[in-house]
Amino acid sequence: MLFNSYIFVLLFLPLTVIIYHLINKTGHHTLGKVFLLMMSLWFYCYTDFQNVFVLLGSIAVNYVIAEYVFCINMKLPLKKLVLGLSVAANLALLIWFKYTGFLADIINSLSGSSFKVENLIFPLGISFFTFSQISYLVDSYRAGKPGETSFTPDKIKDPVTRYSFLDYALFVSFFPKVSVGPIAFAREIIPQFNDKLKKTADYGNISKGLMMFSFGLAKKVLIADNMALIADFGYEHIDLLDTPLALIVILAYSMQLYFDFSGFCDMASGICLMINIDLPVNFNSPYRALSINDFWKRWHITLTRFFREYVYFPLGGSRKGTFRTYLNIFIIFFLSGIWHGANYTFVLWGAIHGLGMCLSKALSGITEKLPKAVRFILTYTFVSLTWVFFRADSVESAIEVFRRLFSFEFKPIVPAFVVSALPVEGELFQWILAKHNPANPTTVTGFIIILLPLLFALTASVKMKNAGERAQTFKPSRKYLTVTVILLVWSVLSLSEVTTFLYTNF
Repeated sequence: MLFNSYIFVLLFLPLTVIIYHLINKTGHHTLGKVFLLMMSLWFYCYTDFQNVFVLLGSIAVNYVIAEYVFCINMKLPLKKLVLGLSVAANLALLIWFKYTGFLADIINSLSGSSFKVENLIFPLGISFFTFSQISYLVDSYRAGKPGETSFTPDKIKDPVTRYSFLDYALFVSFFPKVSVGPIAFAREIIPQFNDKLKKTADYGNISKGLMMFSFGLAKKVLIADNMALIADFGYEHIDLLDTPLALIVILAYSMQLYFDFSGFCDMASGICLMINIDLPVNFNSPYRALSINDFWKRWHITLTRFFREYVYFPLGGSRKGTFRTYLNIFIIFFLSGIWHGANYTFVLWGAIHGLGMCLSKALSGITEKLPKAVRFILTYTFVSLTWVFFRADSVESAIEVFRRLFSFEFKPIVPAFVVSALPVEGELFQWILAKHNPANPTTVTGFIIILLPLLFALTASVKMKNAGERAQTFKPSRKYLTVTVILLVWSVLSLSEVTTFLYTNF
């Protein structure tokens, strides 16, 4: 099920929020958690019924290992072995569904063989729930407070069971985060499921959550999906690109990805607020960043946090000298690239960002002296250009996009581009402009209408308040009510072509 679908907006969400609060009002809090689990499984099964058993099996096995096997009085080397095998099993499941075909291609290219693997449909959110469960296993192994990172192996004690199976199953399958994250930790979410202070309906939270959900839905439906029309045309017709059109396509995909991911994060946070749950912040206006380091403190924050806590620190972090520090940084970004997708483009994207991050840190003493405007332009240019590898179907296609960008060719407006990329809402404006100024060809007016949303998106991504900033100052008012209703109604009316969120593919 998708957040931007009729069944979710008009049935699933209101039904979940209303019934959950009604159950809690009777004092049956455990029943309320059971209800949330059932709704989460319905959400998951709606589009991925076949693989729900993979999710449930993974939950059961990881829970038994974390809560029972690690409780057994075993020697440290054996406990390390159990942890290693458990993490390896989770990664093997992820690799099987997500990377088997990619690995087969690598083997074929190296050996000249023609080994074929049937493409597998990987379970919804497997990258996200796998990493959440790995964090839980490691936290249980560490045996201190859930998530404790300051430990030494000789001080590890046997952990005790902390959470019930119901709590754990709900945490992993929780519908606001199961498909696109954030990669939350059990210590952040499960205590909230059991907090009695969060069991009473908070109408302030409900109104704030509805506002955030509406803004997020508008970002996805009204901005990201319209930017997708531009980006999809460009990457499907690279041969038609000249320098201006290539630049427009690159910027459009940058905006599509931004508002798609930002919109989902806003919707997920808004949904959780309606039931008094706080999700960890996952998106904080990354296009305002003044360095690559700053960008990764703002973009997919929980993924960066996961790699920092469970890969970077165990590798030694910055404690083993400058070279090892930069090597460790490169490794986590290389792994981040692989995590995002089974394609050489993602591997190359991760490697480039790893190098960019190292250079950002190494040259910080110099770059911090530059004017903020210069640092902003350099950072945004780097990020937007590297998104080409993120979007292109192959490395060759990405290189061709760059070749077209720097060809410095200026051709007439491509009519096919205007037809494909013009938003539905723009057709009316195109007709009005053509009616009052018949001297302008329809192609020109359509091109102008296409550029206006792109310019708005570019400005909004930097200048407008993000969801967190808006939530901090939110007070129910007629202004917010009016804007929320307009955005919600407009977005719902635009749901005729439901599109998936980009990060469900990762």
